[in-house]
Amino acid sequence: MAGGGDFITELADALAVDALKAEEELGDERLIQLMSTRLNSASQTLQEAFMTSVRIRRAEIVGRKWLEAYVAKAKAGE
Repeated sequence: MAGGGDFITELADALAVDALKAEEELGDERLIQLMSTRLNSASQTLQEAFMTSVRIRRAEIVGRKWLEAYVAKAKAGE
C-alpha cells in the first residue's frame, strides 16, 4: 500500500499526543507503557511508531526546557 507508513506514523503520533496529555492530566506514569503493551498485542507496527513518537515528543520537551533556561540565563547575564 503506497504511503502506508505515513498513515501509520500519523495515527501513532496522534495517539501519542493524546496519551501524553492523558498521562500528564492523570499523573499516571504507567499509562504510556500500558498503552504500548496493548498496542503491541494488536499491531507491532503501530506500537513501534507510537513509542517512537512518544520518545521524540519527550525529547522535544527536554530540548525546549533546556533552550528556555539557556536563553533566560543568557538574558540575565546581559
